[in-house]
Amino acid sequence: MDGLIMAGQLLLGLSILVILHELGHFLTARAFGIKVEKFYLFFDAWGVKLLHFNYKGCEYGIGWLPLGGYVKIAGMIDESMDTEQLAGPPQEWEFRSKPAWQRLIVMLGGVTVNIVLGIFIFWMLTLKYGETYIPNDKLPFGIAPGSVGRTIGLQAGDRIVAVNGKPIVRFEEVSSSKVLLGNSQLTILRNGVEQQIQVPGNILNQVADEGIAEFIEPRFALQPIKEVALGSPAEKAGMKAGDVIVQVNGKALTYIDQFQQELKLVKNKKVTLSLVRGVDTLQVKPLVAADATLGIRFSPSGLPTETKKYGFVQALPIGASKAWGSFADNAKGIGKVLTGQIKANKAFTGPIGIATMFGSTVNWAKFWSLVGLLSMALALMNLLPIPALDGGHAVFLVIEMIKGKPLSDKFMERAQLVGFVILMALMVLVFSNDIFKYILK
Repeated sequence: MDGLIMAGQLLLGLSILVILHELGHFLTARAFGIKVEKFYLFFDAWGVKLLHFNYKGCEYGIGWLPLGGYVKIAGMIDESMDTEQLAGPPQEWEFRSKPAWQRLIVMLGGVTVNIVLGIFIFWMLTLKYGETYIPNDKLPFGIAPGSVGRTIGLQAGDRIVAVNGKPIVRFEEVSSSKVLLGNSQLTILRNGVEQQIQVPGNILNQVADEGIAEFIEPRFALQPIKEVALGSPAEKAGMKAGDVIVQVNGKALTYIDQFQQELKLVKNKKVTLSLVRGVDTLQVKPLVAADATLGIRFSPSGLPTETKKYGFVQALPIGASKAWGSFADNAKGIGKVLTGQIKANKAFTGPIGIATMFGSTVNWAKFWSLVGLLSMALALMNLLPIPALDGGHAVFLVIEMIKGKPLSDKFMERAQLVGFVILMALMVLVFSNDIFKYILK
């Protein structure tokens, strides 16, 4: 059932994005009197259609292959490679008969809709929910760096006060893209002394491997155990919800991260824990699992939060900033992949990875937030100058406008073929990456 919920949210989100993206092409083409022959959600590869109907000369339908969607515009060489219609003279209702500037607008119609949609979604989310954050200056115990954070020199109890010289107001900023994309400088306070720590440009590779929790988290005091998993080492040793752990192998502890670090030292071994249960103190000796866990869950509390609300007009620039911020982050990420600072298999994720982001429960705020992020990512990907993508078509149209004459049909056919091969290679990359990360690993 969990898998069905994740897949359902993924299909719903992608369907919304694909339909609206293609609607951008459809409406701009119709606005210039260009005939649109087909409008499909998903691909009807080899002519297999799940649903289709005709209305006013256009075939609308749903294909069986959920890898996107398309509109088939008359008189245009696209991924369908249908060149038969180009054999005759151009007709006034064909794409090829229109001025280059009109064709450019049609090509950018989908990207424009994705950008507008992303801004609108973040605008509405900001209006409804405002912004809830953890004030950085109110963390009671500083930070608890994970294995990745410790490799760059962070220590438990540090307080990060600035990134690249700019003071941090919200704790969430320390795990934002401006830090995780690397080549940034953290200003920390350690025992009252200010120090500088450099974040390497390839840190995202480590974060992708270990998880964001292994970078930086708030530090929490040890809390009573919230839950003991059935059949876990903790349950077998007699531990119960409500127990308070005070010592590990005779060593007194104060913080949850200290407890977790002690367990990592005794994987696959028994550990002696001193517990307080009510008015009693007792000892148990559970076997620490290979992943340094006991099967217990704490419920960390005590972090202050603040919520800032915005009016209808005030929320617009905040939402637009979030949308454009995600667009810029994706662009920087692609740049780092191209320069070799970040491995492609760490930077890109496919349908399985995206489905796990939606999760196995329906949370509409999270759903629309992810749809907004995906809309901006889709806009950027379609702007890449790869033949068969909108960006590739746009580049050829700009060249045509500069030259004063269109590129040959033969060149366009070959370019489309090259673009198709590139896109297939990218699909193989993201799908194989998903299979390795989420199934085989």
